[in-house]
Amino acid sequence: MTGLIVLIPVALGLGLLGLVAFFWALRNGQFDDPDGAANRILIDDEDDIAAVDEENPS
Repeated sequence: MTGLIVLIPVALGLGLLGLVAFFWALRNGQFDDPDGAANRILIDDEDDIAAVDEENPS
């Protein structure tokens, strides 16, 4: 029972810390463009394609 006296405040503190970190990230623009990185990986750069073609001529 005495363990709960320690664990409950620790759990509440960690939850509050996570909430503060989330609001800090939200305020600093960490979630402004969630789809940009997902779409950016699909775009082929012309320079990268040319470099690969030069290294491996068929």
